[in-house]
Amino acid sequence: MAQIYLLVAGVMLCSIPAYSLGWNLPRSHSQENKDVFQHLEQMQRIPSQWCLKDRTDFKFPWKRENITPIQVTQGTCHHHLMLQQIFNLFTTEDSRVAWSNTLLDKLLSSLHLRLHRLEQMKKDNLDCRDLGRAAREYFHGIRVYLKAKEYSSCAWEVVRVEIKRCLSLM
Repeated sequence: MAQIYLLVAGVMLCSIPAYSLGWNLPRSHSQENKDVFQHLEQMQRIPSQWCLKDRTDFKFPWKRENITPIQVTQGTCHHHLMLQQIFNLFTTEDSRVAWSNTLLDKLLSSLHLRLHRLEQMKKDNLDCRDLGRAAREYFHGIRVYLKAKEYSSCAWEVVRVEIKRCLSLM
């Protein structure tokens, strides 16, 4: 029973807007972040509590309390890297099998629009190689997990919830 309360608390935490670090993004960017988040929410196919046994710690590389001032100045670059990795994860053939194509296409369209807008802003930011390495390692762990779980419905649900958490922390 305690696990269900923890899951509900986690879902509530994931409802935090994706622009939580206070980067000064225009209102249109905030709405685009919400759109991505909402599409992920709509993609839920099975109740998350059915997949409690499949949960894992993907070791998200950044926590609010340990984000350095340099990382904050590289916010646009970081955001772009993470969204690009999310886009790559959901454009796989395995993802096409797991999700409704209509909902997946909406998510990918929102991600593509968001990436395009961030690309325009990114040129003004510092190089973020270290952030890129951490993002690639994080998403590599997610891909290894999916493969080990043979791309099961529960594995994809765990990843969907993790991506929502990732977005809420960005």
